Amino acid sequence: MHKKIAMMALAGAACLPLAVTAQQEEADDSYVYATYMVCDTTRQEEADKIFEDVHQPILDAAVSDGAIDGYGWLAHHTGGNWRRIRYHRAGSIDALLAGLDTIGEKISDASGDDKSYGEICNMHDDYIWHSVAGNGGDSRGKVSMSAYHVCDMAREGRADEIVKSVFAKHYDANLGAGKLASWGWSEHIVGGEYRRLSTMTAADWPTLFKMRAAIFEAIAEEDNPLADEFSEICSSHSDYMWEIVQEK
Repeated sequence: MHKKIAMMALAGAACLPLAVTAQQEEADDSYVYATYMVCDTTRQEEADKIFEDVHQPILDAAVSDGAIDGYGWLAHHTGGNWRRIRYHRAGSIDALLAGLDTIGEKISDASGDDKSYGEICNMHDDYIWHSVAGNGGDSRGKVSMSAYHVCDMAREGRADEIVKSVFAKHYDANLGAGKLASWGWSEHIVGGEYRRLSTMTAADWPTLFKMRAAIFEAIAEEDNPLADEFSEICSSHSDYMWEIVQEK
C-alpha cells in the first residue's frame, strides 16, 4: 500500500518549468516565484484577459531586459481552490525578488485605478520553489499535473535522494515524442505547508495519463523498498491539473 501511495504521489504530478537534470543542477540553478490565486469562478476569464493585456507585455519586457528568465500563466482544470497561477523564474533568490519588485511596480502603474484583477482574484498563496531534479526535454507540453507534497522536514532531503536514485529513471524513460514533455521535482524555499512539488507535462491529457500509468507499472515492477521510505517521508499530497495558457 505504501508503494502504491508513493507512486501516486510522485506520478500524480506539472505546472511550473522547474525541471533540470541532476547533472545540470549546479550549472542551471532555477528558482520560481509562484502566486496561486483563488478567483471568482464566474469572472476568472476576465482575469485571463487582464493578464494578457496588462501583465504579459510587462513580463515580456522583463524577460527581454534580463530581469527574469521566464514566466507563465496557468488555468485550473481539476483540483482544489486555486484557480490560476502566475509565476516568474530566475537563477537566484536575489534576482527572483528583484524581478518581483520590478514587475509589481510596473503592473501597478499600468493598472492605475482599475482594481478589477484584485477583485476577481482576491486571495492567494505565494511560494518560492527551487529545482532539485527533473528533465525539461526540448519543450514543455500544454497540459500539466502537479502534486504538492506535505513531508517530514527532518527527512525531506532523503526524499530528494530517492527521487533522483529510484524514480528519475522511470520518468526519463517515458520522456520524448508522443510521451511526457517534461517532469520536475522542486523543494520549498518560502510558502505554506507544501514542502515538495512534483510536476509533469505533456501535449494532451490522454498522453499524460498514458505515461502516468506506464510510470506506475514500471515502479511497481521494480518493487524497490525505497518507495516505501519515500511514502513515509512525504505522506500526503494534493493534486492539481492545469492548462498552460502562456509560458515564455
